[in-house]
Amino acid sequence: MSERKISIGLVGLGNIGSTHAKILKEMDNVHVAGVCDLVQEKADTYAKELNTQAYYNYKDLLEQSGLDAIIIAVPHYDHPTIALAAFERGIHVMCEKPIAVHLNDAKRMVDAYENARKLHPDLQFALMFQERTLPFYRKVKSIVESGQLGKLTRVTWINTAWFRSQAYYNSGDWRATWAGEGGGILTNQCPHTLDMYQWLFGVPASITGHAHIGKYHDIEVEDEVTAYFEHTNGMIGHLIVTTGESPGTNRMEIIGEHGKLVLEEGELVFYKNPISMLKYSNETDQKFSKMEVERVEITVDINEPSGHKVVTTKFVDRLLNGTGELIANGIEGIGALTLANGIMLSSFQKQTVAVPIDANAFEAKLKELIAGSRFVKKAPVASADKEDMSKSFGSH
Repeated sequence: MSERKISIGLVGLGNIGSTHAKILKEMDNVHVAGVCDLVQEKADTYAKELNTQAYYNYKDLLEQSGLDAIIIAVPHYDHPTIALAAFERGIHVMCEKPIAVHLNDAKRMVDAYENARKLHPDLQFALMFQERTLPFYRKVKSIVESGQLGKLTRVTWINTAWFRSQAYYNSGDWRATWAGEGGGILTNQCPHTLDMYQWLFGVPASITGHAHIGKYHDIEVEDEVTAYFEHTNGMIGHLIVTTGESPGTNRMEIIGEHGKLVLEEGELVFYKNPISMLKYSNETDQKFSKMEVERVEITVDINEPSGHKVVTTKFVDRLLNGTGELIANGIEGIGALTLANGIMLSSFQKQTVAVPIDANAFEAKLKELIAGSRFVKKAPVASADKEDMSKSFGSH
């Protein structure tokens, strides 16, 4: 008896869509039901490569291909439209990051999913947060959850290793515009960073953001952001991100009462206190002395499977067998988007915003920016049809 397969359609055949196409082609338990892109030549090319049918409208793909699930890899604003159409038809969804551009759209997606589950209880909604599979981040999560650090007091994450050239921004007419993309680094590169922050530490109670528009590039959206978070447990967080620095930095410091965990340059180190720093501070009679700290290098198995294929495999296994956990459930996309929208709303309003944020205020501001945009894109820079996207993916 031949192995049972899941039928998956792919909509969106740009840079990230090509990555999904390659993965689907390699999976023995997947039948590619169809591929879809507005650019007919592109859809035809990938259909031939994957031995499937080309579609030029996502509704035709949903209605005519006989698919069980769809992977959404289109520009961000179209995520909700296609996801809602799929849920209405009882079709499983795996969506590229971010879940949506603004929270009101994300909540519409989640509500549609929950309503669809009343008729289709086994319906699945997954997000492509592949950085959750990276060995170093998984190890950090296990250490944080184990309680080894004790009460957390501060997290500082400098992640400026997202360098993008002007040629990158010129490569698509939708990139780095309020109307086409809905934002800059927080919407495109850093949904992974924002998801990782909330996955590890939760969503903060308040957000203070400072976003710089087109500081390093000729664009109308943010390419450098500094944010400050306050959590209900007293922990504070700092986030510094940009697409303008080279060489960039990816350094995460997690401070707890029992020591400091530092992740940088492929090395995870625990600077371990002999006793709680809070206890020591309250009980010592010394005014200036510091505790002796043990430096412990944490071993991480970097050969563990990771990346997009792991997320897709988990999704397919869930669909075929009804077992196993998704790497990221669609509902979890609300957390990362809360950070992104909250940072920008704070920056626009020049004040700290409480969480949950005013989603209506952010959407109204976004509509204002779209309506008032007079930005004229330069002619796209010619490039090969199939970009090597591996260079854009995180390595921790």
